[in-house]
Amino acid sequence: MKGHQRVRDDEGSAVRLIALSDGVFAIAMTLLALDIALPDGVNSADFEEALADVMPRVWAYALSFLVIAAFWRGHHQVFRYVEKVDGTVIRLGLLGLGLIALMPFPTTLLAEYGDLSWSVAVYSGAVAAMGIAQLALMIALWKRPWLSGVTLPDRVARNDVADLAATAVVFAIAVPLAFVSPTGAKLWWAVLIPVKWVLGARGNRLRAAARDSAQEST
Repeated sequence: MKGHQRVRDDEGSAVRLIALSDGVFAIAMTLLALDIALPDGVNSADFEEALADVMPRVWAYALSFLVIAAFWRGHHQVFRYVEKVDGTVIRLGLLGLGLIALMPFPTTLLAEYGDLSWSVAVYSGAVAAMGIAQLALMIALWKRPWLSGVTLPDRVARNDVADLAATAVVFAIAVPLAFVSPTGAKLWWAVLIPVKWVLGARGNRLRAAARDSAQEST
């Protein structure tokens, strides 16, 4: 069908794109830890000070690891029922992976200069960009049901879109907020915790209702 062309198996498939994605996510997570090290030759008298100096890197690593892990989980949810991919899906997928691979850089900025506006703004912008890229990918797949073996109910799909959009919006708002107060911008990130909890619980209810409805229909 014109406009609904699928990529041939030798050019790309959902399985191959997911495999590539898993590799990129794993490498990005690993690179986050490379900057965590005490200086060589630290003696016992300077150990506590050296350990205190490295702790911002540990916290930045933990934060970015959780962020990337959340995007990895969302990526697998997006591709849960996808069987085929087309050029648009591949391009959006690669865009998202490129942004994921870049995360060690803003993580280093946050660890080394976490009290500076530009560092917090760059980090927030990087996460917002990842969210926008994955959101675009999710919407592209939602609008291409012929690529999936199962079509999600619209209510479930809309909740998933809202869940991912919340991440992009919160971190996007943090970009200008960082120039008012870097600390305030970092505290603003915590808004996602209750938002994600509410949307996650709603998504679970909608999926359960969709499964029950499908079982009743059979």
